[in-house]
Amino acid sequence: MLEAKGIKKSYGKLQVLKGIDLHIKKGEVVSVVGASGAGKSTLLHILGTLDVPDRGEIIIKEKHLQALKGNDLARFRNMHIGFIFQFHNLLPEFTALENVCLPGYFGNTPTREVEDRAKELLTLLGLKDRFDHKPSQLSGGEQQRAAVARALINKPAIVFADEPSGNLDSQNADELHHLFFQLRKNLGQTFVIVTHNAELADMADRKLEMKDGLILKEDRLV
Repeated sequence: MLEAKGIKKSYGKLQVLKGIDLHIKKGEVVSVVGASGAGKSTLLHILGTLDVPDRGEIIIKEKHLQALKGNDLARFRNMHIGFIFQFHNLLPEFTALENVCLPGYFGNTPTREVEDRAKELLTLLGLKDRFDHKPSQLSGGEQQRAAVARALINKPAIVFADEPSGNLDSQNADELHHLFFQLRKNLGQTFVIVTHNAELADMADRKLEMKDGLILKEDRLV
């Protein structure tokens, strides 16, 4: 599904990633942990093509991403990669349904197909009665579930989540954590999750521990 080889990244004289090798299988849930500054978010952004490595190779669905540039890379990202961040990043002027539909519209999928998929996902995530609500009318947990639906709208090969429950209270965080595994069960979804939440990290199939720009330890939990 995903393979990364020799990923290195520096910002000025600061070397953030020092040679990361990584392999993710389809349907896996993999957590990435480590102290602040270990390079977790940088790695996630590079794997998700939001940033580029100085050196190294990334392959997703047998596609060598370094060969893609500009619009081709943006198109691949939109159709094959989903993102969930600590803050939901929903657009306040749009309804939950419209927010979820946006990546589908950008992918030139027929409008009816996109909207049917969005309604299906929102219903699956417990938001059947929230289609027409704007973000300000949703609770924190509901906003994040809408963000999860948005990440899934194009049936991505892999979803990258960066501290997805970091802005939620304990009950909503727990519900979100279990939701990831329900989505894996129901949809076969693959997740890579950067988190400081020990409970979520230990629920994963594998837990990768980063320190000083390297993966120092891997625990197979399942």
